[in-house]
Amino acid sequence: MHLVHVVRGLKRSFDSFGVGLKLGRQSQYAIDGLLVLARKPFGTVMMVRDVAGAGGVPENFLAKILQKLTRSGVLVSSRGAVRGYALARKPNEIKVRDIFLAVEGEDLFEQCIFWNERCADSDPCPLHFQWKRLREQLIRDLLDRTSLADLSKK
Repeated sequence: MHLVHVVRGLKRSFDSFGVGLKLGRQSQYAIDGLLVLARKPFGTVMMVRDVAGAGGVPENFLAKILQKLTRSGVLVSSRGAVRGYALARKPNEIKVRDIFLAVEGEDLFEQCIFWNERCADSDPCPLHFQWKRLREQLIRDLLDRTSLADLSKK
């Protein structure tokens, strides 16, 4: 199953219980844009407008996301005769976790998905320890094992 569909399914499930999943639209657009690049021969440089058009993503919003992905080492930018962005590593070497951390920030997997306030082991919410176990399994089983190459397969 495509990860974007998995994320959307999780979000719908959590929403039905009144629980917000913390992944933003930036993560969805990052995946959509990276899939465009992943389906090209490795090293292909594309301009933001071309990636945005092919991925169906707003160009201005995508430009900011691609900058984050470049700073994190997922993409490289080119300013020479051929301007644009290319994957920094082969698609099978880019993990979904790398993408989400680049876009959402380092504390993404530390956030409580049940309440807006941040909870911790020292001040847990009622579901903190159950979510902590599930979170570690989710990261290990889905996000660390799933690569951009896996997502690009139809």
